[in-house]
Amino acid sequence: MRVLIADNESILRFDLREMLSEAGHDVVVEASDGIMAIEEAQRVKPDLIIMDICMPRLDGLSAAAKIAELEIAPVILLTAYSDAKMIKDAANCGVMGYLVKPLAEKSLFPAMEIACERYAVQKALKDEVGKLKDDLAAQKLISRAKGIIGSIYHIDEMEAYRRLQKYSMKTGKSLKKVAMEIINSAPKT
Repeated sequence: MRVLIADNESILRFDLREMLSEAGHDVVVEASDGIMAIEEAQRVKPDLIIMDICMPRLDGLSAAAKIAELEIAPVILLTAYSDAKMIKDAANCGVMGYLVKPLAEKSLFPAMEIACERYAVQKALKDEVGKLKDDLAAQKLISRAKGIIGSIYHIDEMEAYRRLQKYSMKTGKSLKKVAMEIINSAPKT
């Protein structure tokens, strides 16, 4: 995996880089604060981000929330804190994993795999929801256009839809685009 490491302590970044490199992963960039982590994540588009919570300029929770919002990569938080509030805050900012220092290889590598898998599933679901919303919006437009055609030509819904399809094929435009054109050109009542 191509990994971004964000931690304000250089010795911890070094240890983590060594651990990851020995396991065959590529540490593509390191960041020493949350703002740098976001900027570098946008620039290099890593497969995974491992980030400390306590960092200068912008803490890891805030940086992880921004990275999740931008849908750049899954984030695993690495921290010395294991209290319930911190874990809840981490869950609410969109992280895919939470590891407590001192870090052990036997915890890190499974967490990395799970984080990437969960991220991929979450992204696929989000994409599917977006597609379904677009399809529903298109169906609403098409239905509205069928109604306009039906009322202008005094034809039933099936015939109006057939005419929409025919015009769509003739012009090479999508049904949605044709429906929008009809709606936009219809007289306003």
